[in-house]
Amino acid sequence: MTFDFKTALVTGAAGFIGYSLCKRLLADGVRVVGLDNLNDYYDVNLKKDRLAQLEALPGFRFVRQDLADLKGLEALFQSQSFDVVVNLSPQAGVRYSLVNPHAYVNANIVGFVNILECCRHNGAGHLVFASSSSVYGANTRMPFSVHANVDHPVSLYAASKKSNELMAHTYSHLYQLPCTGLRFFTVYGPWGRPDMALFLFTKAILEGRPIQVFNHGRMRRDFTYIDDIVEGVVRVMHRLPAPDPDWRGDAPDPGTSYAPYRNYNIGNNNPVELMDFIAAIEQALGMEAQKEMLPMQPGDVPATYADIDDLMRDVDFKPSTPIETGIAKFIAWYRDYYKV
Repeated sequence: MTFDFKTALVTGAAGFIGYSLCKRLLADGVRVVGLDNLNDYYDVNLKKDRLAQLEALPGFRFVRQDLADLKGLEALFQSQSFDVVVNLSPQAGVRYSLVNPHAYVNANIVGFVNILECCRHNGAGHLVFASSSSVYGANTRMPFSVHANVDHPVSLYAASKKSNELMAHTYSHLYQLPCTGLRFFTVYGPWGRPDMALFLFTKAILEGRPIQVFNHGRMRRDFTYIDDIVEGVVRVMHRLPAPDPDWRGDAPDPGTSYAPYRNYNIGNNNPVELMDFIAAIEQALGMEAQKEMLPMQPGDVPATYADIDDLMRDVDFKPSTPIETGIAKFIAWYRDYYKV
């Protein structure tokens, strides 16, 4: 079902994906309220610089707000109606969840139920929310399918994202709130997060420091360029999830529901060896990396690979940016932004 919207609330608007989505929606003529708490998980100046770009565009309004503050969130929803809400402000990062688990409970559990309550009571037409490829956890059958069981997370971050999917389904069941969860696969590109591999590797190589290569380089990731992620999100925003008339309780399909609820993978559908990814960075920089080979990190997984058949069928989109193209664009941005 095609769903047209004029106003959108995007949480995490100062974040990597949130900023990129806001920019696209504004270009499409959508009025956007961007919400962010500007926490210090990584460089706040980078977040502020993203925001400055958005605030220079017509149709954008920024609200500094923490999702865990229910009263503040309720006041925002009562002051303005939203046709669609896109929640992109969960606490990110697998490794950080090992040292600061409470940040994930506050942002990803408490904050998410607050979003659900506000959408329920204020008539939001569609809630689209960030899940993660991390929900596949200990699964090894590839490519990862939304129709597979995902009950074995290997990090608290993954468990919190799986919880979001369960909570959203409950609200779809109880209140007929249309909800769509998006499992993103290793997003990269200009304005990216400083805690991600591409950013860390580029910075270290340019500074003449060794890069940390986990699992001795035996990793594969479905690296997905930011523009492909945004295109997928926008197309899904325009498609209300419909109940699956063939769904059966005696043989439940994890990927669909009798309620207005769906999950989609958004990934490049082309896993890349970590050493090939590093080689593409070296080529774009014209410099060779010093490599420190290390064992697998707790909470990490050796490979990700997205099955995107449902995304292609329902919104006619397949991410396609090659890593060589995406990495070159990131490095051009990095050199310009940091004057390297």
